[in-house]
Amino acid sequence: MKKTLALALAAATALSTGAFAQEITEFRIGILGGENAQDRLTNNQCLADKISEALDVPVKMFAPADYNGVIQGILGGSIDLALLGPSSYAALHIADPEAASPILVKVNLDGSIGYHSIGFARVDSGLTSLDDVQGKTFGFGDPNSTSGYLVPSIEIPEITGATMDSGDYFGEVRFTGGHEQTILAVKNGDIDAGVTWADGQGNWEDGYNFGALRKAVDAGLVDMNDLTEIWRSKLIPGEPIVLRNALPDDARASVTQIMDTLGETDPQCAYGVGGGEIQGFDPITHDAYTSIVGARRAKIGG
Repeated sequence: MKKTLALALAAATALSTGAFAQEITEFRIGILGGENAQDRLTNNQCLADKISEALDVPVKMFAPADYNGVIQGILGGSIDLALLGPSSYAALHIADPEAASPILVKVNLDGSIGYHSIGFARVDSGLTSLDDVQGKTFGFGDPNSTSGYLVPSIEIPEITGATMDSGDYFGEVRFTGGHEQTILAVKNGDIDAGVTWADGQGNWEDGYNFGALRKAVDAGLVDMNDLTEIWRSKLIPGEPIVLRNALPDDARASVTQIMDTLGETDPQCAYGVGGGEIQGFDPITHDAYTSIVGARRAKIGG
């Protein structure tokens, strides 16, 4: 990648001490919600195989029903690695700043870092903007999702001048349970509009280059020609790869190297892990997410 691996390894070991230098008998990967569990496991199996070979231990994958399951798994020491949304990382950091550190971030095809919350509706609904959704049913994904809740719950009220409470601007606000659920709820007409995530690059017909829409297209769940974008957030900081700080230094270094070079060594695996077409992963530190941590404290508390 453009930045040196040395930076990634420094970030990976910055909070680790000799007290943590212990043998591990297995390695655990947590996968955020947003699509069905089997797809999540299948898309990350290649990464599990690479880590298992490098560490010479079994690798287990966990796909909890909601984002909080991964957050609590890291806090409780039962998950070692996860690709988190910025808000989920903020929740983790607020709960325990010493539990885990961001080491790498997903990089877009053009070399940029970040993604957007995308508001969308059915084409045949006639809804083309947030103005049109006033009084309608609007869907969020998960309370711990950055694009599926935190960012739109801050930015949309700045546009509408109203709260996100049901009956204020939107007729009803619902939590669907995840990004895939939001996409299907809009597709099926269960809600009028909702938000999900995407890089916002590439073609709408493909679900953009990566994100929940691209995953839904790849899975054959949706035809993007049936949907239309009605709102887009400002750029959100990219999703961090987070490693538990209590892991031995050599394990942290090995896993970091695998992830840092994944885009070059196995682009197809990077596609599955990253949720679509990505360049790979670059080093990142906590400093990139201080604004998200602040926003989460202000919005949700903790």
